[in-house]
Amino acid sequence: MALQNNMDFPGSDVAQVYASDAKHCQQLCTDHPSCMFFTFVRPDWTRDNRHFYCYFKVTASGEPKIQTPIFGATSGYSLRSCTPKLTGDPVTHHHVIQQTKGSHLNKKLGENLINDPANDSQGLETFNEIISSLRFKCHLKYSWTVPRPPVIAALANVVSGFSRSIQMLQPKFAEECERSLFPQVDIAGKNFEEVAAVSDKHCQENPLEMVLKAQNGVTSGIPARGCQLDDTWVRTPVEGVDFRGEDIQNRMVDSAEACQKACDEDDKCQFYTYLTEQFIDRDYRRRCFLKRTITIPAPPKIVKLQNVVSGFSLSAVP
Repeated sequence: MALQNNMDFPGSDVAQVYASDAKHCQQLCTDHPSCMFFTFVRPDWTRDNRHFYCYFKVTASGEPKIQTPIFGATSGYSLRSCTPKLTGDPVTHHHVIQQTKGSHLNKKLGENLINDPANDSQGLETFNEIISSLRFKCHLKYSWTVPRPPVIAALANVVSGFSRSIQMLQPKFAEECERSLFPQVDIAGKNFEEVAAVSDKHCQENPLEMVLKAQNGVTSGIPARGCQLDDTWVRTPVEGVDFRGEDIQNRMVDSAEACQKACDEDDKCQFYTYLTEQFIDRDYRRRCFLKRTITIPAPPKIVKLQNVVSGFSLSAVP
Protein backbone atom coordinates (compact mmCIF):
# COMPACT_ATOMS: atom_id res chain seq x y z
CA MET A 1 0.00 0.00 0.00
CA ALA A 2 1.31 3.44 -0.95
CA LEU A 3 2.62 5.74 1.75
CA GLN A 4 1.11 9.21 2.02
CA ASN A 5 3.86 11.79 2.49
CA ASN A 6 3.13 14.98 4.42
CA MET A 7 -0.11 13.52 5.77
CA ASP A 8 -1.15 12.96 9.39
CA PHE A 9 -3.83 10.57 10.63
CA PRO A 10 -4.46 12.33 13.99
CA GLY A 11 -5.95 10.50 16.97
CA SER A 12 -6.98 6.85 17.42
CA ASP A 13 -3.52 5.92 18.84
CA VAL A 14 -3.05 2.51 20.47
CA ALA A 15 0.75 2.58 20.85
CA GLN A 16 3.90 4.50 19.98
CA VAL A 17 7.31 3.04 19.10
CA TYR A 18 10.41 4.28 17.30
CA ALA A 19 11.08 3.47 13.64
CA SER A 20 14.00 4.28 11.35
CA ASP A 21 11.77 5.39 8.47
CA ALA A 22 8.17 5.22 7.23
CA LYS A 23 8.58 1.73 5.70
CA HIS A 24 9.98 0.39 8.98
CA CYS A 25 7.01 1.98 10.76
CA GLN A 26 4.67 0.23 8.32
CA GLN A 27 6.32 -3.14 8.99
CA LEU A 28 6.03 -2.60 12.75
CA CYS A 29 2.36 -1.69 12.32
CA THR A 30 1.83 -4.87 10.31
CA ASP A 31 3.46 -6.94 13.08
CA HIS A 32 1.38 -5.29 15.83
CA PRO A 33 -1.76 -7.19 16.93
CA SER A 34 -4.12 -4.20 16.65
CA CYS A 35 -2.56 -1.60 14.34
CA MET A 36 -4.60 -0.82 11.20
CA PHE A 37 -2.85 2.34 10.07
CA PHE A 38 -0.06 4.62 11.30
CA THR A 39 1.62 8.00 11.23
CA PHE A 40 5.43 8.34 11.17
CA VAL A 41 7.18 11.56 12.22
CA ARG A 42 10.12 12.09 9.85
CA PRO A 43 13.51 13.66 10.70
CA ASP A 44 12.52 16.82 8.78
CA TRP A 45 9.61 17.46 11.17
CA THR A 46 10.13 20.90 12.74
CA ARG A 47 7.24 21.47 15.16
CA ASP A 48 8.86 19.66 18.11
CA ASN A 49 11.43 16.93 18.88
CA ARG A 50 9.29 13.88 18.13
CA HIS A 51 11.50 12.63 15.30
CA PHE A 52 11.22 8.92 14.36
CA TYR A 53 7.99 8.49 16.34
CA CYS A 54 5.77 5.76 14.86
CA TYR A 55 2.15 5.94 16.06
CA PHE A 56 -0.02 2.82 15.75
CA LYS A 57 -3.70 3.56 15.21
CA VAL A 58 -7.00 1.67 15.07
CA THR A 59 -10.67 2.48 14.46
CA ALA A 60 -13.78 0.30 14.20
CA SER A 61 -13.99 1.05 10.47
CA GLY A 62 -10.30 0.42 9.78
CA GLU A 63 -10.01 3.92 8.30
CA PRO A 64 -8.66 7.14 9.89
CA LYS A 65 -11.37 9.49 11.13
CA ILE A 66 -9.38 12.53 10.02
CA GLN A 67 -6.62 13.07 7.45
CA THR A 68 -4.64 16.28 7.90
CA PRO A 69 -1.96 17.50 5.46
CA ILE A 70 1.13 18.46 7.45
CA PHE A 71 4.82 18.69 6.53
CA GLY A 72 7.18 16.18 8.17
CA ALA A 73 4.70 13.31 8.69
CA THR A 74 4.10 10.20 6.60
CA SER A 75 1.04 8.01 7.06
CA GLY A 76 -0.10 4.66 5.71
CA TYR A 77 -1.83 1.35 6.36
CA SER A 78 -0.88 -2.05 7.73
CA LEU A 79 0.31 -4.51 5.09
CA ARG A 80 -1.94 -7.28 6.42
CA SER A 81 -4.13 -8.63 3.65
CA CYS A 82 -7.15 -8.42 5.91
CA THR A 83 -7.86 -6.65 9.18
CA PRO A 84 -8.47 -8.88 12.23
CA LYS A 85 -12.04 -8.60 13.46
CA LEU A 86 -12.26 -6.69 16.72
CA THR A 87 -14.18 -8.60 19.37
CA GLY A 88 -15.45 -7.57 22.76
CA ASP A 89 -15.73 -4.05 24.07
CA PRO A 90 -13.33 -1.51 22.56
CA VAL A 91 -10.59 -0.20 24.83
CA THR A 92 -9.70 3.47 24.68
CA HIS A 93 -6.03 4.30 25.05
CA HIS A 94 -5.04 7.81 26.08
CA HIS A 95 -1.69 8.74 24.60
CA VAL A 96 0.25 11.46 26.36
CA ILE A 97 2.83 13.10 24.12
CA GLN A 98 6.08 14.00 25.86
CA GLN A 99 8.60 15.98 23.87
CA THR A 100 12.07 14.53 23.95
CA LYS A 101 15.01 16.62 25.05
CA GLY A 102 17.68 14.88 22.98
CA SER A 103 19.63 11.70 23.50
CA HIS A 104 21.39 10.64 26.69
CA LEU A 105 24.67 11.54 25.00
CA ASN A 106 23.45 15.05 24.18
CA LYS A 107 22.23 15.57 27.74
CA LYS A 108 25.47 14.25 29.19
CA LEU A 109 27.51 16.62 27.04
CA GLY A 110 25.20 19.53 27.81
CA GLU A 111 25.40 18.97 31.56
CA ASN A 112 29.19 18.96 31.46
CA LEU A 113 29.37 22.17 29.46
CA ILE A 114 26.56 24.14 31.10
CA ASN A 115 26.38 22.88 34.67
CA ASP A 116 30.06 22.33 35.37
CA PRO A 117 30.98 24.62 38.29
CA ALA A 118 34.53 24.91 36.98
CA ASN A 119 35.61 27.38 34.31
CA ASP A 120 34.81 27.02 30.59
CA SER A 121 38.20 25.50 29.74
CA GLN A 122 37.69 22.63 32.19
CA GLY A 123 34.18 22.03 30.84
CA LEU A 124 35.55 21.94 27.30
CA GLU A 125 38.25 19.47 28.38
CA THR A 126 35.58 17.18 29.84
CA PHE A 127 33.57 17.50 26.62
CA ASN A 128 36.59 16.46 24.53
CA GLU A 129 37.30 13.48 26.79
CA ILE A 130 33.75 12.18 26.34
CA ILE A 131 33.92 12.63 22.58
CA SER A 132 37.32 10.91 22.35
CA SER A 133 36.04 7.90 24.29
CA LEU A 134 33.16 7.42 21.83
CA ARG A 135 34.84 7.90 18.47
CA PHE A 136 35.51 4.94 16.15
CA LYS A 137 33.42 2.56 18.27
CA CYS A 138 30.81 0.19 16.82
CA HIS A 139 27.97 -0.38 19.29
CA LEU A 140 26.27 -3.73 18.55
CA LYS A 141 22.63 -3.85 19.65
CA TYR A 142 19.94 -6.45 20.22
CA SER A 143 16.17 -6.58 19.87
CA TRP A 144 14.05 -9.58 20.88
CA THR A 145 12.88 -11.75 17.97
CA VAL A 146 11.05 -14.50 19.90
CA PRO A 147 7.36 -13.95 20.78
CA ARG A 148 7.06 -12.56 24.31
CA PRO A 149 3.61 -12.26 25.93
CA PRO A 150 3.66 -8.94 27.81
CA VAL A 151 2.13 -10.48 30.94
CA ILE A 152 2.27 -14.12 32.05
CA ALA A 153 0.21 -14.98 35.13
CA ALA A 154 -1.08 -18.04 36.96
CA LEU A 155 -4.81 -18.57 36.36
CA ALA A 156 -6.91 -21.66 37.05
CA ASN A 157 -8.59 -23.56 34.20
CA VAL A 158 -6.75 -21.96 31.31
CA VAL A 159 -4.24 -23.42 28.85
CA SER A 160 -1.72 -21.31 26.93
CA GLY A 161 0.87 -22.06 24.31
CA PHE A 162 2.75 -20.92 21.23
CA SER A 163 2.05 -21.44 17.54
CA ARG A 164 4.11 -24.32 16.20
CA SER A 165 4.28 -22.50 12.87
CA ILE A 166 6.06 -19.35 14.05
CA GLN A 167 9.23 -18.34 12.24
CA MET A 168 11.87 -16.89 14.55
CA LEU A 169 14.64 -14.68 13.19
CA GLN A 170 17.65 -16.59 14.50
CA PRO A 171 20.65 -18.33 12.91
CA LYS A 172 20.13 -21.96 11.88
CA PHE A 173 22.66 -24.55 13.02
CA ALA A 174 22.94 -28.29 12.47
CA GLU A 175 22.97 -29.28 16.14
CA GLU A 176 20.84 -28.32 19.11
CA CYS A 177 22.50 -26.51 21.98
CA GLU A 178 23.66 -28.64 24.89
CA ARG A 179 22.83 -26.35 27.77
CA SER A 180 22.98 -26.97 31.48
CA LEU A 181 20.08 -25.86 33.64
CA PHE A 182 20.56 -25.46 37.39
CA PRO A 183 17.31 -26.14 39.30
CA GLN A 184 17.00 -24.37 42.66
CA VAL A 185 20.01 -22.17 41.83
CA ASP A 186 20.03 -18.40 41.35
CA ILE A 187 22.74 -16.59 39.35
CA ALA A 188 22.69 -13.43 41.42
CA GLY A 189 23.30 -9.95 40.06
CA LYS A 190 24.34 -8.70 36.61
CA ASN A 191 20.71 -8.45 35.46
CA PHE A 192 20.32 -6.22 32.42
CA GLU A 193 16.65 -6.90 31.63
CA GLU A 194 13.62 -8.53 33.24
CA VAL A 195 10.91 -10.09 31.06
CA ALA A 196 8.06 -12.55 31.50
CA ALA A 197 8.74 -16.11 30.30
CA VAL A 198 6.67 -19.27 30.25
CA SER A 199 9.47 -21.71 31.11
CA ASP A 200 13.20 -21.98 31.78
CA LYS A 201 13.79 -22.76 28.09
CA HIS A 202 11.85 -19.66 27.03
CA CYS A 203 13.96 -17.57 29.38
CA GLN A 204 17.41 -16.63 28.07
CA GLU A 205 19.97 -14.66 30.06
CA ASN A 206 23.64 -13.84 29.43
CA PRO A 207 25.38 -12.72 32.65
CA LEU A 208 28.92 -11.41 32.45
CA GLU A 209 29.97 -13.47 35.43
CA MET A 210 28.25 -16.03 37.66
CA VAL A 211 27.64 -16.00 41.40
CA LEU A 212 25.64 -19.15 42.23
CA LYS A 213 23.23 -19.11 45.16
CA ALA A 214 20.70 -21.75 46.23
CA GLN A 215 17.10 -20.55 45.96
CA ASN A 216 13.91 -22.60 45.89
CA GLY A 217 11.63 -22.10 42.90
CA VAL A 218 14.40 -20.68 40.69
CA THR A 219 16.09 -22.26 37.66
CA SER A 220 19.19 -20.71 36.10
CA GLY A 221 21.16 -21.54 32.99
CA ILE A 222 23.63 -20.41 30.37
CA PRO A 223 22.64 -20.28 26.68
CA ALA A 224 25.13 -21.83 24.26
CA ARG A 225 26.37 -19.96 21.21
CA GLY A 226 26.85 -21.34 17.71
CA CYS A 227 24.18 -24.05 17.95
CA GLN A 228 20.47 -24.41 17.31
CA LEU A 229 18.40 -23.08 20.22
CA ASP A 230 16.06 -25.51 21.98
CA ASP A 231 12.47 -24.90 20.85
CA THR A 232 10.60 -27.34 23.09
CA TRP A 233 8.96 -24.35 24.81
CA VAL A 234 7.14 -23.70 21.50
CA ARG A 235 5.74 -27.24 21.29
CA THR A 236 4.63 -27.61 24.92
CA PRO A 237 1.33 -26.02 26.11
CA VAL A 238 1.19 -24.92 29.74
CA GLU A 239 -1.83 -25.41 32.00
CA GLY A 240 -2.89 -22.87 34.60
CA VAL A 241 -1.00 -20.05 32.85
CA ASP A 242 -2.58 -17.00 31.19
CA PHE A 243 -0.90 -15.01 28.41
CA ARG A 244 -2.62 -11.67 28.92
CA GLY A 245 -3.17 -9.04 26.25
CA GLU A 246 -2.12 -8.77 22.57
CA ASP A 247 -5.37 -10.41 21.34
CA ILE A 248 -5.98 -10.35 17.59
CA GLN A 249 -9.27 -12.29 17.75
CA ASN A 250 -11.15 -14.89 19.77
CA ARG A 251 -13.46 -17.77 18.88
CA MET A 252 -15.38 -20.63 20.48
CA VAL A 253 -13.69 -24.04 20.27
CA ASP A 254 -14.20 -27.32 22.09
CA SER A 255 -10.72 -27.97 23.49
CA ALA A 256 -7.24 -26.61 24.09
CA GLU A 257 -6.02 -28.84 21.25
CA ALA A 258 -8.48 -27.14 18.87
CA CYS A 259 -7.23 -23.73 20.06
CA GLN A 260 -3.63 -24.83 19.43
CA LYS A 261 -4.63 -25.96 15.92
CA ALA A 262 -6.39 -22.64 15.24
CA CYS A 263 -3.25 -20.73 16.24
CA ASP A 264 -1.02 -23.02 14.17
CA GLU A 265 -3.15 -22.44 11.07
CA ASP A 266 -3.44 -18.66 11.45
CA ASP A 267 -0.32 -17.03 9.99
CA LYS A 268 -0.80 -13.99 12.27
CA CYS A 269 -1.08 -15.98 15.52
CA GLN A 270 2.07 -16.41 17.63
CA PHE A 271 0.58 -17.61 20.92
CA TYR A 272 -2.82 -18.25 22.49
CA THR A 273 -4.80 -18.73 25.70
CA TYR A 274 -7.76 -21.12 25.98
CA LEU A 275 -10.36 -20.87 28.77
CA THR A 276 -11.64 -24.35 29.64
CA GLU A 277 -15.15 -25.56 30.46
CA GLN A 278 -14.33 -25.12 34.17
CA PHE A 279 -13.28 -21.45 33.89
CA ILE A 280 -14.78 -19.28 36.63
CA ASP A 281 -16.62 -16.90 34.26
CA ARG A 282 -19.30 -18.81 32.33
CA ASP A 283 -19.42 -16.18 29.57
CA TYR A 284 -15.82 -16.91 28.58
CA ARG A 285 -15.72 -20.70 28.85
CA ARG A 286 -14.41 -22.60 25.81
CA ARG A 287 -13.11 -19.37 24.29
CA CYS A 288 -9.82 -19.36 22.38
CA PHE A 289 -7.84 -16.09 22.28
CA LEU A 290 -5.34 -15.83 19.44
CA LYS A 291 -2.49 -13.39 20.11
CA ARG A 292 0.45 -11.65 18.47
CA THR A 293 3.27 -9.30 19.45
CA ILE A 294 5.99 -7.42 17.55
CA THR A 295 9.05 -9.56 16.80
CA ILE A 296 10.80 -7.68 13.98
CA PRO A 297 13.80 -5.57 15.12
CA ALA A 298 12.61 -2.36 16.78
CA PRO A 299 15.13 -0.07 18.54
CA PRO A 300 13.70 1.20 21.86
CA LYS A 301 14.56 4.78 20.89
CA ILE A 302 15.78 6.65 17.79
CA VAL A 303 17.08 10.24 17.82
CA LYS A 304 18.94 12.52 15.42
CA LEU A 305 22.66 12.89 16.22
CA GLN A 306 25.38 14.28 13.99
CA ASN A 307 28.33 12.14 12.83
CA VAL A 308 26.83 8.76 13.70
CA VAL A 309 25.57 6.01 11.37
CA SER A 310 23.08 3.29 12.39
CA GLY A 311 21.61 0.32 10.58
CA PHE A 312 20.14 -3.19 10.78
CA SER A 313 21.88 -6.54 10.48
CA LEU A 314 21.30 -8.14 7.07
CA SER A 315 21.42 -11.57 8.75
CA ALA A 316 18.11 -10.72 10.47
CA VAL A 317 16.31 -11.09 7.12
CA PRO A 318 14.57 -14.51 7.05
